[in-house]
Amino acid sequence: MKRVITGHGPDGKSVFVRDEPAKGVAMEGVPRFRIDTVWSTESVPRLPPDGADPTALPTRFFPAPGGTRFCVVTFPPVADLERAESSGVNLAAAEQRFYGEFPGLAETMDPAEPGMHTSQTVDYGVVLSGQMRLELDDGASVLLGPGDCVVQNGTRHAWRNPGDRECVMAFVIVGATKR
Repeated sequence: MKRVITGHGPDGKSVFVRDEPAKGVAMEGVPRFRIDTVWSTESVPRLPPDGADPTALPTRFFPAPGGTRFCVVTFPPVADLERAESSGVNLAAAEQRFYGEFPGLAETMDPAEPGMHTSQTVDYGVVLSGQMRLELDDGASVLLGPGDCVVQNGTRHAWRNPGDRECVMAFVIVGATKR
C-alpha cells in the first residue's frame, strides 16, 4: 500500500513530503492478516508539521486522549485461520508475535474470547472491500460491506470476516477519556 504525505516547503507552498509504501506487518502463517500503519499523532496536531515521520517512532497502537492513528487492516476470512491452524500453525503464538509489533494491542484482547477486545478510543472505520461482521459482547452483530461505515465508541467488540476473501478496512482511531 502506498502512502502520500503532504507538507510545506520553505516558501510555505504545499509540497509532497513522502510517496512511499506504508509500514505494514503481516501475521506469520496467515499472510492475509495485516496492519498497515499510515500516520499517527500523539496529541492535537500542529501545522505546519515538523517533517518528521511519526510512524518511524515506536508508539502504542492505541493513542492516548487527543492522539490519533490511521491504519488499514486486512482481515483474512475465518476459513484462512482455520486452515492455518489445521496445517500446524500455532495461532496463539502467531497472534502474540503479530500483536507484539503493535504495542498495547495484545493487552486489549480477551484471551477467553479470541478477537474480542476493548480500547479507550473512538474508531471511525470504513469497509473498502470484502465483508466484515462486527460482533458486540452481548451477541448482537451486523454485517458490513464495501462503503459501509462504523463508529466504534469504546465498546467491547470483535471483527469477523465471514466471506471467502480478505476484507480491507480503513480506520482512524482517536484516543478518548472516560466520562
